Amino acid sequence: MKEKLKSPDHDYMTQALREARAAGGLSEVPVGCVIVDPGTKQVIAQAGNRTITDHDPTAHAEILAIRAACAALGSERLVGLDLYVTLEPCAMCAAAISFARIRRLYYGAEDVKGGAVDNGSRFFTQPTCHHAPAVYGGMDSEEASDLLRDFFKKRR
Repeated sequence: MKEKLKSPDHDYMTQALREARAAGGLSEVPVGCVIVDPGTKQVIAQAGNRTITDHDPTAHAEILAIRAACAALGSERLVGLDLYVTLEPCAMCAAAISFARIRRLYYGAEDVKGGAVDNGSRFFTQPTCHHAPAVYGGMDSEEASDLLRDFFKKRR
């Protein structure tokens, strides 16, 4: 279920937007992600897209942040953690979020073409999905959308 809201802790989406801007500065699609322990309010990992830089189509911000968080915690599961990302996750990232057992997903801009949470395949509603996080979409969506729109406008 999608709810539009301001972040309960706005700083995390601000950090994700900072990661997105840094990715855009490297000519990557400007998407940023932050993974947080809501109990301690500690940022466990953060990343921006690096598909071009790493020559890796799986180097989306969410995947990189999940990998870094798992390495930092020494676990393949991120139970109880929250993920903040500036763009609605694609199917690959939604699957990784599910497999990692993320508690809550907060995202900024909707992705009508490539999103798989509230658009497209709606991954978390599928019977084959083993874990669905609580989803809160539309957080700081205007700023996230503007960042993407400006990036693609410059590329045309």
